[in-house]
Amino acid sequence: MSSPASNLVNKVWNYCNLLRDDGVSYGDYVEQLTYLLFLKMDYERTRPPYKQKSSIPAEYNWSELVALDGLPLERHYRNTLDNLGKEPGILGIVFRKAQNKIQNPAHLRRLIVDLIDKEPWSALTADVKGDIYEGLLEKNAQDTKSGAGQYFTPRVLIDAIVDAMRPAPGITIIDPAAGTGGFLLAAASYILKHHKLDRDQARHLQTEALYAVELVSATARLCAMNLLLHGLGSEKNIAAGKDSLAAKPSVNYDMVLTNPPFGKKSSVTVINDEGDEVKERQSILRDDFWATTGNKQLNFLQHVRSLLKINGRAAVVLPDNVLFEGGAGETIRKRLLHDCDVHTLLRLPTGIFYAQGVKANVLFFDRKPASEKPWTRELWI
Repeated sequence: MSSPASNLVNKVWNYCNLLRDDGVSYGDYVEQLTYLLFLKMDYERTRPPYKQKSSIPAEYNWSELVALDGLPLERHYRNTLDNLGKEPGILGIVFRKAQNKIQNPAHLRRLIVDLIDKEPWSALTADVKGDIYEGLLEKNAQDTKSGAGQYFTPRVLIDAIVDAMRPAPGITIIDPAAGTGGFLLAAASYILKHHKLDRDQARHLQTEALYAVELVSATARLCAMNLLLHGLGSEKNIAAGKDSLAAKPSVNYDMVLTNPPFGKKSSVTVINDEGDEVKERQSILRDDFWATTGNKQLNFLQHVRSLLKINGRAAVVLPDNVLFEGGAGETIRKRLLHDCDVHTLLRLPTGIFYAQGVKANVLFFDRKPASEKPWTRELWI
């Protein structure tokens, strides 16, 4: 992490200690920062030299928050979160079901005025802003009591997988279980580092290359903010509150990079009329799947294959049960080996994830055209 980012991460994170006595967890703190940073940067972009139009209604912009104190501030902030969560587009993704977890108005005022308002966030480079946010997410994930590790893949593993996959300019990449967007950000960073992009390639990377699907609303907002702070993506690239497994994909992609959630039982999750996530059944029924099963990882493996274009490439983190389970597992493995070139299996050391004791692997394969002969002829382990 760069020195300016490191210093600012420490400054931002020190404010968390102030809030711990109020019962604000690491995860809650990162969420509140997400809301406030979004409002601050949106406001900055309406000022010189940017002079851009804001999508936030005037009564909920940053200047309204800064002008208030005490109980009026707390009430206005709560009202702001509630109303912005009903807006379409990126506003709805970031603020959906948002709640104020900072109950002490004095602490909220200090966070707004002393920390966020004093920093020119829009003037910081995307690298610095991205490093700050990634640093906060990593600190949150290392707090095992928060359970944040469930959506945080260690960055060293992400970077190793992306280095092996070598994404190139002009391709489309999706993570159907995106978490905070680590795979997509690493892929973008790899492309920028290893290729000199022309204007069209740069625009494609910023707006057309990266796609995220994330079921959990709170995690999807972190993903959206992470991409925005890195200068990537838009609301059309992020499917928030959507169950990847619920339906056959309507679009295919050149590359899939993902670490699906671990857990044996699978279910289709939908959003009801109240906006809540509801699980409806345990077996996934799709005509593009080779087998019907309640095993979440086996279903994600089938879904990853269905997301790929012909000759598209995938890297997916999977637990050991996918390699050894009989029944549907055996059927799926045989079809995968026949229909795809499953060329590499990377066995990961136990304990690499924050959920200790989980034995995991990275499976690399390429989708191929229909063929009578199996495409997998040699598997490197």
